[in-house]
Amino acid sequence: MQSVAHTGWSNQTSITGFILLGFGNISEMQIPLFLMFLLIYLVTISGNILIVTLVMVDQPLHTPMYFFLGNLSCLETCYSSIILPRLLASLLSGDKTISVRDCFSQFYCFGDLVATECYLLAVMSCDRYLAICNPLRYAVIMNGRVCTQLAAYCWTGGFLSSTTVIILMSELKFCSANEIDHFFCDFSPIVKLSCTDTKLVEFLVITLSSISSLIPFLLTLTSYACIISTILRISSTSGRQKAFSTCSSHLVIVATYYGTLFIVYLVPTDYVSKSLHKVFSVFYTVLTPMLNPLVYSLRNKEVNEALRRALNKIYGFARFPFIKFNQRDMN
Repeated sequence: MQSVAHTGWSNQTSITGFILLGFGNISEMQIPLFLMFLLIYLVTISGNILIVTLVMVDQPLHTPMYFFLGNLSCLETCYSSIILPRLLASLLSGDKTISVRDCFSQFYCFGDLVATECYLLAVMSCDRYLAICNPLRYAVIMNGRVCTQLAAYCWTGGFLSSTTVIILMSELKFCSANEIDHFFCDFSPIVKLSCTDTKLVEFLVITLSSISSLIPFLLTLTSYACIISTILRISSTSGRQKAFSTCSSHLVIVATYYGTLFIVYLVPTDYVSKSLHKVFSVFYTVLTPMLNPLVYSLRNKEVNEALRRALNKIYGFARFPFIKFNQRDMN
């Protein structure tokens, strides 16, 4: 996996691949881990695709809240597909090598989607703020054009942030060390292996991370502070419960996502072991995408009703296919 490169670094080689150490050399746990992550991946993909499908085909779900939920589910599907298939292949085959190009591609897509999700969660919190705190103007402000523009801004913002970082990272050279103590290609483990100056790219990542994570987080926090303040002023208990139910699912996702994200990237490794960092990384890269459809389907009556309507249509067509066909012909 190594080849000589003309880099000006004497007596050193430029590596062409990395070794993802993953969860260590625990051969007896490879199959159980493979089965666990395979189950998580299947639940994540099927659940999020189901949410996207319901939002697209069910008319009562054609609202701003579910439009953004559909975008979130689409994002979570991509998110899981960037990390889990590579991890599953490694656990099944035992091959932990990954080329520099593939590693950078994985990090690029991962960074893109992390930033996009932060923006999207902030937009969803603002949507709930308007719905609860300014209901009379909600329909006027959150029209179809505005929703589409906000979603486009989220995806574009993530793309631009990740593209800027990866352009600078492509200039880094890797000389001898090639072992990444992680189960996917993340920024810090990659940069630590570089034998060139990384101060510029590290400064850029800190700056962009502040823009794409801390600012959306503060916006989300502010929105929910206003939402909770408004809910507490509602006189009736049933009114408070109804208002809180419209944002409780999103609040669960936000708390899980940001909680583990900040532990991984803000808490120094001196206070948290690398193994514990990997566990928290599993939470926001693997478990949060799976929780999204589960939380929204189990805690949301409208999604449950949409699923019931879809199943009734499928069951009705499967039971009387020819009657449906003849009725269509008669029309």
